[in-house]
Amino acid sequence: MENTKSFTLKHGRKNSWFDCHRQFLPMDHEFRSMKNAFRKNTIEQNYPPPRLSGEEIWERVENFPKVTEEPPYKFDGYGVAHNWTKQSIFWELPYWKDNLLRHNLDVMHIEKNYFDNLFNTVMDVKGKTKDNPKARLDLQEYCRRRELWLQDKRNGVFKPKASYSFTMDQKRKICEWVENLKMPDGYASNLEKRVDMAQGRLHGMKSHDCHVFMETLLPIAFSGLPTRTWKPMIQISLFFKDLCSSTLRVDNLDRMHQNIPVITSKLEKILPPGFFDVMEHLPIHLAEEARLGGPVHCRWMYLFERTIGKSKRGIKQKHRVEGSICEAYLAKETAHFCSYYFGDDVPCLRNRPNRHYEGGENDALAKPISIFNRPGLGSKKRTREFNDMESKSASLHVLLNCPEVQRYYE
Repeated sequence: MENTKSFTLKHGRKNSWFDCHRQFLPMDHEFRSMKNAFRKNTIEQNYPPPRLSGEEIWERVENFPKVTEEPPYKFDGYGVAHNWTKQSIFWELPYWKDNLLRHNLDVMHIEKNYFDNLFNTVMDVKGKTKDNPKARLDLQEYCRRRELWLQDKRNGVFKPKASYSFTMDQKRKICEWVENLKMPDGYASNLEKRVDMAQGRLHGMKSHDCHVFMETLLPIAFSGLPTRTWKPMIQISLFFKDLCSSTLRVDNLDRMHQNIPVITSKLEKILPPGFFDVMEHLPIHLAEEARLGGPVHCRWMYLFERTIGKSKRGIKQKHRVEGSICEAYLAKETAHFCSYYFGDDVPCLRNRPNRHYEGGENDALAKPISIFNRPGLGSKKRTREFNDMESKSASLHVLLNCPEVQRYYE
């Protein structure tokens, strides 16, 4: 990858990418000449780091050893001219230097970690926020935001409230909103179980929960922030939403690649320096990787981790061969293959009914609409009329998800 510069914070993280994304902006961009908005009295005049070809990288790493006995072993020029500590074993492949995409950044974990850092900082979660006293000391050292500097009080040091964080009442309102939130079946897990109303936070959120919240719920949850703070956070939310879409256009990827340095620079003007580490830097490269690797949903880790999770759940006795992952996988494949020799009356994985099916027939409609073709019986039979909001929501759901309606659009 490119040799991207970083600098060392005195009190925060050792490696920080704060105020280093302006080099990815055009040379005539107004952010490059701003002295007070970013680091004190600094004007960014550096060009973005070059993208090296496979041949150029091979010329640099061909003399590095493949194994280092005393990690981390740093060669001359480490951190300035290069960031390599050894030669990867993949360079033994004859075609490796000809690959346009020699690495694949995992968007799933990048999005989750970015959301965790952003959400915990805005919600000011104790022990997880990036806006801690050490970050405020770095803020006092490198920035001119005097309203956020630590203040000495009689009982110790006081950390002023930032404009990008919520009060306890606001945090509890967000938690109450999440607790009462209703989403389509299978769209996300039960977020109600992730709410901690006493401390005003969300806990135990899985990767897909963060994915849904980052791309869909974040603009609504953070709507109480000031407009100057809210807009850049919504822009990073829309960036991930566009990046994870099922269809990608080259012109849109070019636009995203140009906008992400601007979005990150806007966040640098708001959030403390300790917020920005390597995870907040990686979105700079995601649009360019999507151009080379294709849609994100074909390359992220959701599919692999779900398969690995199913395999691990198949282990019953680890000290026996029958309980190994291989034996469990072969047993499942054998049972699935044998199910083709039985009729549809034999229950198996192929003809398993919907998890909401409770019996019943659907003879009332000879040709049911596709989105209502799953018969079932409710536990309680009762009728009521929809209000205006429910009626509009139901009509919109039918219009957007029913294939039979598509031909009337034309």
